[in-house]
Amino acid sequence: MAVATLAARAAGFVRLVVLASALGFGGRLLDSYNVANTLPNAVYELVVGGAMASVVVPLLAQAALEEPDGGVLYAQRLLSLMVYGLGAVTVAAMASAPWLVAVYTPGFTGEQRDLAVVFSWFFLPQILFYGVSATAGAVLNIRGRFAAPTWAPLVNSLIVIAVGAVYLVIGGATSIASLTTADLLLLAVGTTAGVFAQMALVVWALAASGFALRLRLDPRGIGIRRIGRLAGWVLLSVVGAQVLLAAATRAASISGPGGISAYQNAFAVFQMPFAVIALSVMTAMLPRLSRSAARLDHRQIAEDLSRAVRLAVVALAPIAAAMLVLGPQIATVLFAHGHSSSPATALLGAVVAAFGVALVPFTGYMILQRGFYALQDTKTPAQITAGVTVVGVAGCLAATWLLPPADIVIGIPLAYAAAYTAGLVTAAALLRHRLGRIDGHRLVRTHARVAVATVIAGGCGAVTVYALAPLVGSGLSAALITLTAAGVAGATVYIVVARLLRLRELQQLVATALAGLRSG
Repeated sequence: MAVATLAARAAGFVRLVVLASALGFGGRLLDSYNVANTLPNAVYELVVGGAMASVVVPLLAQAALEEPDGGVLYAQRLLSLMVYGLGAVTVAAMASAPWLVAVYTPGFTGEQRDLAVVFSWFFLPQILFYGVSATAGAVLNIRGRFAAPTWAPLVNSLIVIAVGAVYLVIGGATSIASLTTADLLLLAVGTTAGVFAQMALVVWALAASGFALRLRLDPRGIGIRRIGRLAGWVLLSVVGAQVLLAAATRAASISGPGGISAYQNAFAVFQMPFAVIALSVMTAMLPRLSRSAARLDHRQIAEDLSRAVRLAVVALAPIAAAMLVLGPQIATVLFAHGHSSSPATALLGAVVAAFGVALVPFTGYMILQRGFYALQDTKTPAQITAGVTVVGVAGCLAATWLLPPADIVIGIPLAYAAAYTAGLVTAAALLRHRLGRIDGHRLVRTHARVAVATVIAGGCGAVTVYALAPLVGSGLSAALITLTAAGVAGATVYIVVARLLRLRELQQLVATALAGLRSG
């Protein structure tokens, strides 16, 4: 599962790079495509996505234990509800496509907005495909089968990568004016075909497991009111996240051509280290937290949360510094290919650098949220998320008011940093009140040592960049040389300083990684 998840995320990142190369990073065409492709995910998350893991999966597990047929009828009714309900939502979303696009794109030209609407008519059926895939995957997981749901997103990304590669080889258009019907159909149908294939693989695996695929005309009896009641606070969290996403996308659209793509691709770079490192820490931590919460052992909960935060910050702080110092080189190495424009790549580098400021507070906030979930408290994190949304939206609005249009997208990561710092401080204060302690002295001590090591390592990386600039020049090869040299120098200095400061968490990370490799 870990290998499949990492492979799927890596393929998803390659997908971004290929599409940026094929459609022309920095152009209006890619922005229209990206906005339209955001809509099905946003609508799905608002309608059901947030409740899937926190509500639907526990109810499926309960039915599997309590029902005489092992929960088969319950699962069939739930799948039927998803098909009927999300089918209706899909139709309504397609009818509302012009309005949905307008919400996200105040800075678009008329032709950009019209093209995004056309793309969205092809993309919005993905709402139904995502819902069926997630529900069928949940049923498979309850039945002890995990392979298909974990590998299916990789199939989706591989298909879209192939579509982008074909588009690049045949010389597809890079501007809206030159876009042909064949180009549009290749992009639109090919992208949705990836999501359909993801769903088809999971549904096929469910049928192969012996589960009878059957739509029930009357899906009542699954506790729709109970699902709605349990999902209420989770929905508030999802709404908050989607409101912040919409505010950030609107602000990015005002930055001009390439603004939305710069924001979304920089956010993908920002998410990669979090997904690979922090999510692994949180996944390993949550069962321990849940057991400690069941025993009402608040001291152990505080210990586990403290350890998770300390391990995550030790691993991610140097990566955040690398983003801050090497943002332009990262953007050039990843996205300066095909039809990408140099000014757009330079803008992306600045946005990547700004997102480095947000990485550590975002990670700490997400880890502390797990403490509330372990205590079976979804209300408090939902309320904190509402506050995070308010601060983030205010920051995006401030960026549009205070910064020149071309720099607005650079202000978005700073708004994220302010929002998640506020959320981190609030969550820590409320957890301290709830648990009695959060291991504050050790957290402060570790953060201080990490800060010293990170500043010294980041300074070394910056000096390396400055020294190499006149020697290597500019371009892709120069960026790759600079990124490698500064990265190696910074990482070496970070490790040396961390050892001199006796940063034990770094030793724990290394030991855990080596143990994982040996067991693998």
